Amino acid sequence: MPEQLPAHPTVVWLHPAAPAKPAEGAPCNGCGLCCLAEPCPLGMLVSRRRKGACTALRWSDADQRYWCGMVADPGGITGLSHPWAVRALSALARRWIASGVGCDARLDAQAPHPTDSS
Repeated sequence: MPEQLPAHPTVVWLHPAAPAKPAEGAPCNGCGLCCLAEPCPLGMLVSRRRKGACTALRWSDADQRYWCGMVADPGGITGLSHPWAVRALSALARRWIASGVGCDARLDAQAPHPTDSS
């Protein structure tokens, strides 16, 4: 049975330089689509929300990709400053979000229609 499409698709705005979404199962490339659509369970804890973009998501101009702030800068997200705590949170976040396991976002990216403006 084919999956039902949502009545109202979710619209997220990606950074113009963000890489294209990888195929499901392929390594994460930092496209950000999944985290902009909704927070993961860890993102729900740090964002204090169940819908909308994860507040921990960070764009990196240097890397031209999105990073999970709980992996890249947990101290900046949580306010913790002890080096051991920051390292532990980063390692825990990598495990919780299954970093390196592969893309599991069943989402499709679509460019806006040329007549759309906002």
